[in-house]
Amino acid sequence: MAAADLATRARRVRLVTCDVDGVLTDGRIHVAENGSELKVYSVLDGLGVKWLLRSGIEVAWITGSDSGAVAQRAAMLGVQRVHQGAEDKLAVWQRLCAALELEPVQCAHIGDDFPDLPILLRCGMAVTVPQAPDALKRRAHYVTKRDGGNGAVRELAELVLSAQGKLDALLGAYGDAADAPSRDRVRRL
Repeated sequence: MAAADLATRARRVRLVTCDVDGVLTDGRIHVAENGSELKVYSVLDGLGVKWLLRSGIEVAWITGSDSGAVAQRAAMLGVQRVHQGAEDKLAVWQRLCAALELEPVQCAHIGDDFPDLPILLRCGMAVTVPQAPDALKRRAHYVTKRDGGNGAVRELAELVLSAQGKLDALLGAYGDAADAPSRDRVRRL
């Protein structure tokens, strides 16, 4: 996809929805003998989520899993819209869009596997990760350079915020040195 078209799509985004396993994590689930789950999240993604929220962009997680680890991580980041056990992710996404009074073109979704495909086909900015099946990559507007669980959501956040002219202000809070990498981010990503 041409950088100009991607930037146009990114400028419209008011909601970013994320799958969890394979996007916010590397897709592996560690199960202890007592049945509890351990998921590993990237701090890069965490800061990206916080930047989106701080910039007035809604963030929601839509996952087929049902795990206390997901709820805890979401709470740590301030993500209030967490939909677990979503057998039909599209139905959840459509209800979310209706509740927020958003058109599909105003939504970005990042997913890594076939349960995400119905949303990817309908949202304004469809994003997937390198380890996704080819069928998803062919239909995505953007495939991240970073793997799921290793900064893919942060990459999406930077892309959206840069296109909307909000990234420099966020990076400015960290000092002058942080400002330089954001210039022309959409072209480089």
